[in-house]
This record gives sequence, C-alpha cells and structure tokens, in this order.
Amino acid sequence: MVQLFSAFDRETIQTKMAEEEFDLVIVGGGITGAGIALDAVSRGMSVALIEMQDFAAGTSSRSTKLVHGGLRYLQQFEIKEVADLGKERAIVYENGPHVTTPEWMMLPFHKGGNMGKLSASFGIRLYDYLAGVKKDERRKILSAKETLAKNPFVKKEGLKGSGYYVEYRTDDARLTIEVMKKAVELGAKVINYTKAENFLYDAKKHVVGVVARDRITGKVFDIKGHRVINAAGPWVDKVRKMDYAVNNKHLRLTKGIHLVIDKTKFPMEQAVYFDTPDGRMVFAIPREKKVYVGTTDTVYEEMVINPKANEEDHKYVIKAINYMFPDVHISENDIESSWAGVRPLIYEEGKDPSEISRKDEVWFSESGLITMAGGKLTGYRKMAEKLLDEVSKALAKETGKKFKTVQTHHLPISGGDVGGSKNIDAFIEKKAKEGNNRFGWSLEEGRELAKRYGSNIDHVFTYAQEHKENGTSSLPNSLYAQLHYAIYQEAVIHPVDFLLRRTGYLLFDMPYLLEWKEEVIEDMNNLFQWDAQTKEQLVAELQTQIDDAREPADWH
Repeated sequence: MVQLFSAFDRETIQTKMAEEEFDLVIVGGGITGAGIALDAVSRGMSVALIEMQDFAAGTSSRSTKLVHGGLRYLQQFEIKEVADLGKERAIVYENGPHVTTPEWMMLPFHKGGNMGKLSASFGIRLYDYLAGVKKDERRKILSAKETLAKNPFVKKEGLKGSGYYVEYRTDDARLTIEVMKKAVELGAKVINYTKAENFLYDAKKHVVGVVARDRITGKVFDIKGHRVINAAGPWVDKVRKMDYAVNNKHLRLTKGIHLVIDKTKFPMEQAVYFDTPDGRMVFAIPREKKVYVGTTDTVYEEMVINPKANEEDHKYVIKAINYMFPDVHISENDIESSWAGVRPLIYEEGKDPSEISRKDEVWFSESGLITMAGGKLTGYRKMAEKLLDEVSKALAKETGKKFKTVQTHHLPISGGDVGGSKNIDAFIEKKAKEGNNRFGWSLEEGRELAKRYGSNIDHVFTYAQEHKENGTSSLPNSLYAQLHYAIYQEAVIHPVDFLLRRTGYLLFDMPYLLEWKEEVIEDMNNLFQWDAQTKEQLVAELQTQIDDAREPADWH
C-alpha cells in the first residue's frame, strides 16, 4: 500500500520534510524528478521532492506519449543515442507493462519523399541491431500492396512500400505518477502544489536546502538536504536564477502540439510515422477509440505554464493529415481535443542556433546546485542512474553512509507487479472479468482500468466495493472508484489533476468527461469542503483546460 500519498496527508508530509535532513532534495515532479527520486531511494538515500503544480503537469503529460527508440536520431548519425534509448525502452516496458504498449509503426515511402526504401531498410535494420530489438519485434519491409492492406488510408499516389517496426506507446502522465508512487512506497517524501521559493545556504555559500511554499495553504517551510537537484524541466532556468552561480548554457523551448480525432471519423488502427512536404516527421497513433496526430516543432517564448495550441498549429497538423491520408478529409470540426507541450532543449551562448542539443546534460553549479536539463521520456531511468552513480559516491564520502548501486534495472514501478510483460494480457483479461462479475462493469471498461492501474487495480476495486455498499454518490461505480483511489493514493487535489493527468479523459474521452464533470466536482467538494471562492477557481481551471483542448486558443 502506498504510504503518505493521499491528498489528506499534506500536513504530515510537510512536517516530516521540515524535521528531517535529507540526502537529496529534488525540485520538480515530472518524469525526470520522479526517476531521480526512485533511483535514489532504492539505493538507500533519504529523499524529499516538491512540485509546484501537479505531478507531470509540465512536459511529462504533454509529449507524443511514446517510449521510443529514437529512429529519427539515426538520420543525424547519433548512433550511441539510438543504442541507449533502444535498450532503455525495453527496461521501461518490463518494469511497467501496464503503462507501456508495443505498437507496430509504419513508415511509408513515397516517390520523391525524404526516405527511400533502401535507406529506410538499412536504417531500420541498423536500429534493430543497435537497440537490441527482440526477435519477434524486428523490422519488416512491406510492399505498397502490403502497406495498403494494413492501412488503406495511406496516400496511394507514388507509394513504394513502407518500413514496419515496433515503437512503444505510453501514458506519459501515468508513467510519471507510477514511478513517483514507487518512490513514495520505498520511503521518499513527496508533495505537489509546493513551490521552491529560494535556496538555503551554509556559511561557505553551499546550497543546503530550499525554502518551500505550499501553494494551497500559503504555509512556508524549509527543507534541508546534502544535495539539491533542480529537475524542473522547462523551468530549470527559472530555478537556477534563484542561485548566485549560473553557467552560459540555458534552455531554448520549442512547442509541439497533437490533435485527437474520433475513430468514427478516422477509423485507423495502424500507427504511421510519416514525413510532410516541409521535411518534418509526424506521428498518427491509434489509442482506444481515438487517433492522435502530431507533433509540430516551433520556437516557444510564451508562458511555460499551460502552453496552448493555436489556429496555425491546428492548420499545420490538419494539412499534414490530409496530405498523408487524403481520403479522410479531416477539418477543424473533426478535432475532439488537443494538447500542447514544450520541449526544453539546451542552447549554449555563442553557438549557432542549429546546434541546440536534444540530449540530457547535468550542470554542477559553484554553489553545489545540481541541474538536470534536457532529456527524454524514454531515458528517464538511465539519466537518473548516471547522475546518482556520481552523486552517491560523493555523498557516501561526505556522510559516511553506504549506498547500494543502481537498483532500478529490474524494479517494477507501482502497478507493475503483473508477472512481467509476457503476462500483462492475461492479467488484464482476468481483472476485466472480475470487474464485470463484482461490479457489473463492461469488459471493455474493465480492460481499460486494468491496463491503467496494473496491479493497483485491486486497490481500485476496494473503492468500487465501497460505492456498491454505500451507493451515496451519483457517479458510475468505476468512475467513483478511480476518483477515490486518485485522491487517497495518488495525491489528487484539483478536478483537473484527476480528469486530465490521472485518467486522460480530457484528452481521450471528452464526451464522457462532459457528461460527468459536474458530479466529479461535487463528489470532490463533499470530501475537501472547499469554500465558495476555491470551488469557483477550480471549476474555472478545469473549464480553461477543456476550452483549450476543444478549440485553438486564439479562438476564445
């Protein structure tokens, strides 16, 4: 059972954070911070982590939702990157098969396109070799006829065939929360909606902690630690500015957006990775009853919190869809929802902007502040391992403590105890039937929830049983169970935390969200007892996210 991760544990967590001196204090609760917390606590370090918004509210819930091996990095000859990411992908999948799914990806070749059959065949074969791809997941080259048999929507004119290889689809926000829950289970003290306002220094001007502010209550408290790690994603520069020592590197942010279309309008079951006339690569990926398409890549200099997709972004992706899938005739009216995210890339003063790096880097400040910048979803575990191999040696010397070597290669994340990837399908079927027998859930609903929560589905069943026996809530049984599980075991504070990041309904089932959002808010209000002003703010926050998802931001 997850310890101290209920929305009602905040005061206890803050008291413990203020009383203890930690080995590590981490600022940032996206996938990078979560990965560092899990690696550190599994080695035996004491860890405190704060996140100023909800967990994964930044880039970690706004990606293309792929744990991918970086095939496109081959085009830039980044061989080591491809090898590392490919091998890492398999570890991420094995440790959390409930939040990661192998997805066969098609790479069509057209006459005059960026990639020919020969170069793609060589590239994908090299990719298989470098990434150590499993035998049953190795690439194939399909003829034009075989390509259209798998995906009849692909542009037929000039089609020469396609590459066929495996990527891994994930729920990025749930991957983050499951990694975080595992860290908490092993003893990390973790809290959301808590902002680092300043650093604490010793007499030698070394960073020895942070001044934190609870953004819900306004309470300010100190968290002391031997090392402070800045893992704030797109905000790392803002966090570094609180320190007195900064290097000449900084972030350059780019924005990516994705559009979601219902399969009744775009009934595609085969994922496609395709090039557009301007040379960019775009993914079209089926997910349950929807298909999502993206991404764009534009320089972003606006507010980092809650980036938005505008009309130009929508037009670009719609044009790309109609270019590669000319028979579907997608228009703005067919877009059910969308999301935008920013990528934190690393730029060094004095270098050409084309030399912006997509790699992760660690910066050690003269004050002792450690910053983890850049990086990708796929590499979160490896990034933490490399950083903590270095940090643990110095910490052990300094404190006299003994720490273990890395433990996360074969450490299932929360919900991942399903008997490995080979057993995930059987596990989902078994739990779907249990949900059907005990609570009358449809098998489809049972499968969706078993996949979402993995081995934690039994905790969700506990709340379903509570609803069945009490029956006081007007919510459907499965929605009530998810909501109460999310509040008591996943630190959900606001309605948007639950409806966007814990369940994905805001992106992938807008009609269901619109049907039940009022009841979700009322149920939460019964538990939290918000005052009128707070409730109004939370309703407005949710409505803003719904509006941003449903139409371009510059339309409203």
